[in-house]
Amino acid sequence: MSAFAIGDTVLLIDKKKRRYLVELAEGGEFHSHAGFVPHDEIIGSPDACEVKSTRGSNFLAVRPTLSDFILKMPRGAQVIYPKDLGPILLLADIFPGAKVFESGLGSGALSMTMLRAGAVITGYELREDFATKAQANVKEMLGAEALERYDVSLRDCYEGIDGTDFDRVVLDLPEPWTVVPHAAKALRSGGIIVTYTPSITQAVQVREALERNGFILAETVEILQRSWHIEGQAVRPDHRMVAHTAFLTHARLSGSN
Repeated sequence: MSAFAIGDTVLLIDKKKRRYLVELAEGGEFHSHAGFVPHDEIIGSPDACEVKSTRGSNFLAVRPTLSDFILKMPRGAQVIYPKDLGPILLLADIFPGAKVFESGLGSGALSMTMLRAGAVITGYELREDFATKAQANVKEMLGAEALERYDVSLRDCYEGIDGTDFDRVVLDLPEPWTVVPHAAKALRSGGIIVTYTPSITQAVQVREALERNGFILAETVEILQRSWHIEGQAVRPDHRMVAHTAFLTHARLSGSN
């Protein structure tokens, strides 16, 4: 990419690795305990440049990755974290042009992950504030053109799904098992459903619903993430790890359904 420009989103990282998401504006300023950094000092500079605050503190200015943006973006609901987003992308086998039905949009983390992979999403969301936040976050991270593949409606998927021949159904809902019968009618033969459920009892009910509604090859997994401290020859696992967040259940719709 070219140098930072007005309207770009930049991630500022201080010497203690604290991260700040900033949208660049002409004449704008980023303020912190370490003084302020004029946006004009960043605009026109290359990615991964260093800038100095008025109090002499150094900040690294980089273009945020999708993971960076998701962790720091404005949110109206709890997001699905990057450690689960990658596996969901593969479990659902999202491909360019995939017709995806998604419900439980939250702040849009999963939506933007699938949109970046090329999906065309039909989204149902009950809360208008969540729908608005999700669309705004998608636009800020991926650009306005991504909204052309993001059709969001204020609808309740527990009452049904309009449309058929979806390639994928992806659900982040309190009771996804009640949507499984609707998903069986909305998916094409061989289509894939993925559900994100915090508790194992939820996952069990999803599995039972999948079995009753003609889904096959069902599997439930949990993703754990542990980082390591590496400093010269001093090597050890970090004391803290990102353990349980949710159970990911996926299955295919049988062609005999």
